[in-house]
Amino acid sequence: MDPVSQPSQPVHLALVLHAHLPFVRHPEHPEFHEETWLFEAILESYLPLLGILDGWARDGIRGRLTLSVSPTLGSMLGDPLLRERFDRHLRRRLDLVGQEEIRAHLEPARRRVISGHRDWLLQQAAVWDRWEGQVLRGFAAAAAAGQLELITCSATHALLPLLRRQPGRLRRQLHTAAEFHESWTGQRPRGFWLPECAWHPELDPHLVEAGFRWTIVESHGLLRADPRPRQGLLAPILTPAGLAAFGRDPASARQVWSRDGGYPGDPRYREFHRDVADDAEWEYLRPYLSGAECRSPTGIKIHRVTGPGPEKDLYDRDAAQSAAREHARHFVQERLRMGAAAGSRMRRPPMLVAPYDAELFGHWWFEGPGFLDAVAREIGGLGGAIERVGPTEHLEQFPRLERSMPAESTWGEGGHLSVWLDEATNAWIQPRLLRASRRLDAVLQKRGGPDATGVIGRLLRQAGRELLLAEASDWPFLMHQGTAGDYPRRRVESHLDRLEALLQRLEASASPDAPVWLADLEFRHNLFPGPNPTG
Repeated sequence: MDPVSQPSQPVHLALVLHAHLPFVRHPEHPEFHEETWLFEAILESYLPLLGILDGWARDGIRGRLTLSVSPTLGSMLGDPLLRERFDRHLRRRLDLVGQEEIRAHLEPARRRVISGHRDWLLQQAAVWDRWEGQVLRGFAAAAAAGQLELITCSATHALLPLLRRQPGRLRRQLHTAAEFHESWTGQRPRGFWLPECAWHPELDPHLVEAGFRWTIVESHGLLRADPRPRQGLLAPILTPAGLAAFGRDPASARQVWSRDGGYPGDPRYREFHRDVADDAEWEYLRPYLSGAECRSPTGIKIHRVTGPGPEKDLYDRDAAQSAAREHARHFVQERLRMGAAAGSRMRRPPMLVAPYDAELFGHWWFEGPGFLDAVAREIGGLGGAIERVGPTEHLEQFPRLERSMPAESTWGEGGHLSVWLDEATNAWIQPRLLRASRRLDAVLQKRGGPDATGVIGRLLRQAGRELLLAEASDWPFLMHQGTAGDYPRRRVESHLDRLEALLQRLEASASPDAPVWLADLEFRHNLFPGPNPTG
């Protein structure tokens, strides 16, 4: 690529990662397969990110990355039981890769790839051990050092436009999230990640009332704002309530998200959909699968994308790392081109916002963390032409914003909410949630509200947790996708059934006793012990 001329003023680039998983914790089972969603994300995304941050600190790489940690994910990362189970998962993976090396002793090329995976595993184990299994502590330390801006999202990743007509539900999602964030970072969050990038103008005063100062909307939400922003996507706007809204840069989204035409589809990268489990015997695999009742991926993948067909060549780590550096250089140069074209007609640095799911980097795209590292280092070599900033930092430097209201929008399929309101799979959830939340509000009013104590306070708080957990956007999404069996439906139904039992006890007796099953619920669904989920 030809070098790009230097822009007339620096380009501000906000790389924003959203780390989120639904709350999955099953202490009633010695192993539970869906808990591996967390273990895979820790191993393949969060630990590599901590390793990159360590490298930036060591090498003096300046700039800030923005990381949203959802409250459900934060609760799981801080849970001693799940940390212990992850440690067992990691050691089991190391045992399996050792067995795979033995099995490949007559195949030198295959053995080299497996040995490379073992070395990578040992690097992640060293990061895990360095932070003593406290991933949140690692993120908080990076924020204290100025490397990260930490933000939050709704408490259980609820799709907020669906709650906009019920202020009580909105308040519980927003305030529980802010209080939980403060409990592990020591600071109230200024930024808010909209789950599924889903925005509605009626959310505006609620976000501001909860203390949030900025958010990110999908590209068409900003481009169709009223009135139309003069700077398009290159500057944030200020809503009537005083919330700064940044727009997603669609070009950076296409380049990084898309397997078809984007970077992850390069034939040199590791193939996600081919795993050693595809070829190994079931009895050999079974001890390594964390409670799975059928053949499932082990995470050890030794082939590269190669091409669209089923035939895959062995992975070449050096070639893949070279591809990541090439793509990082291209990504930076494209941001520089956009900045050079826009900067000459703007009185402030053009602001490019590139938001992604954090799990894309490492879990879905194995070389993604290396790409992020290379992007930061490329920017560092430009002499200030691009500055990696957080949205809060940008607003502090340039507080004067054009006033406008973003249009209703989401990055969901088709730009609307049909995925979560699918008549064939999940539309039944919303009416049940509406009825349950109205009953909870009535019981709260009768029982003294969020300040209730004793058994009544325990019953109310657990009812609040069950409603929050049932509101998670993940379960209807997985129902629509059909990728997780009947587990998502069972989760929604079980939370609503438990909420029904809690409400019945609160409605039936002036002085209810604590049922035995209440302590079990409090133990199993132990998230948000500090914040009051009924407030």
